[in-house]
Amino acid sequence: MSNNSTGRLEVPEAKEALDRFKMEVADELGVPLTNGYNGNLTSYQNGSVGGYMVKKMIEAQEKQMSGKSGR
Repeated sequence: MSNNSTGRLEVPEAKEALDRFKMEVADELGVPLTNGYNGNLTSYQNGSVGGYMVKKMIEAQEKQMSGKSGR
């Protein structure tokens, strides 16, 4: 199995939606994420945003697969 962490999107058309989602998650977590450079944030802060995004995406997919409404 090859490592596919190149930073490229599998569906480039989803970039804007993912960026909005990232900002929403950062806001929920209280992480002062901005568009552009965020080198002032800790690895923990950035990681918490990414980790929570994955958690929410998995929950949404599980709901969809179970036939339950996501919203």
